[in-house]
Order: sequence, then C-alpha cells, then structure tokens
Amino acid sequence: MGTSHIGDGPPWHSPVPSRDMTETIEIKPGVTGALAGPAGEGQAPGLLVIHEWHGVTDGIRALCTRFAGEGFLALAPDLYHGQVATDDETAAGLMNALSTESAMDDLRAAVATLAAHPRCNGKVGIVGFCMGGAMAFAAAGAVEGLVCAVPFYGLPRPDFFDPSKVKCPIQAHFAANDGWAVPDKAAAFRDGVNAHGGAMELHVYDAGHAFMREGDARVYDAASAASAWTRTTAYLHRHLG
Repeated sequence: MGTSHIGDGPPWHSPVPSRDMTETIEIKPGVTGALAGPAGEGQAPGLLVIHEWHGVTDGIRALCTRFAGEGFLALAPDLYHGQVATDDETAAGLMNALSTESAMDDLRAAVATLAAHPRCNGKVGIVGFCMGGAMAFAAAGAVEGLVCAVPFYGLPRPDFFDPSKVKCPIQAHFAANDGWAVPDKAAAFRDGVNAHGGAMELHVYDAGHAFMREGDARVYDAASAASAWTRTTAYLHRHLG
C-alpha cells in the first residue's frame, strides 16, 4: 500500500439521526472508536463500521446502534482522529489528507481491539460506506484477521486493491446510477477476485450513490436500502456467527 489518498467523493452532506447508543473506547493511543453492543451479556460477532467522508458522525453512531440491534458488537474506528466535517468541502479535505497506509494501521489495531473484547466471539468482519467502502475493499487485502468484508459504493484506487491478495470473502453493494463508485469497476474487481480463487459477490441496486443514508431525502432509497440491509446482515451472520 502506498501513501496516496482515496479519490474525491460525492458532494452530499451526512444527516444527523437521533439514534445513538454507543460509547467511545480507545483503540490505540490517539485513536478512538464508537462501540455499540447487543442487548444482554453474551458474546457476539465483531463488526467494524467504517465511516463516510464526514467522519464518525451521529449517523455513523446510529448505524453502529442499528448493527448492535441485529446482534453484532459494532465498532466505528475514527480514521480522522477526532475531526468531524460539517460541510462537504471540509469532508473532501479530510478524506484527501487521509493516508490509506495509516488507515490500514488503524484498522489492524481496531481488529485486534474488537477481537479481544470480552463480548466478542473472536470473529471480526468489516462494513464500510462511500469512503469507508473503499477502505473496506483495501482492508480485505491488507488487514489480517478479517473474516469477511462488505463494501458499499466505494472503490479504492487500483494500487490499493490487488485481487490476488484478498484475504477474505466480499459482498459488495453498488448503485446503478452512481457516477463516482461505478458498478462496472466493482464488477471488474469481482471478476479479478474470483479469478484468483477468492469469493466476491456483487449486488447492484436501481438507486443512486449513498442510498443507505437514512434521513437524507436527497439520496436515501428505502426499497434498495431494505434489500441491501437484509442481504448484509444475513451474509455477516453466515460468516461471523
């Protein structure tokens, strides 16, 4: 992995849903994350939730809470180390300043932290949205200890994703009407992964970019989001328990 940065993202603002049952934990010195666990005291599958280009917003914390409601111990590592964008210009600056190499180091620490958590069953997967989807793709080939990866409408630059080095199965979700995370490029990734003996499936929805972003009427597509959520949680439970 080089020190280049993930490319430009789409100009949409992240909404601020009200649901948040997370706590902030330390992943390593200088890096924290938002953690939400399912009800009860038993062990649960671990899941890293990688944020969009605005950072660990209330919307990302709400997603962790929602994944916890599905039975996962969900952790959103803060790849921006405390910075959160409230506008798209700032978000673009933060994203373009983020080194993928540094982000992978943070994700390695997050995998170790989550796997060692007393409520984790020892298995850890990763899901990411937009910029986080690109990071989830990159992590599938660069981070040890991941059992599966679920990227949403995000693509790393080709030098950050070698299909022959993918370490875990992938289920990817893309939008047909997306000028940034083009589904044809995702299909090329899928073909490369499968040609090298890996396992990647791709689902494309009749929607636009960021169709999972509940609360943002400009992009949210309820039917596509519901279908993708059902596929995602079933896939994660199949691999993680």
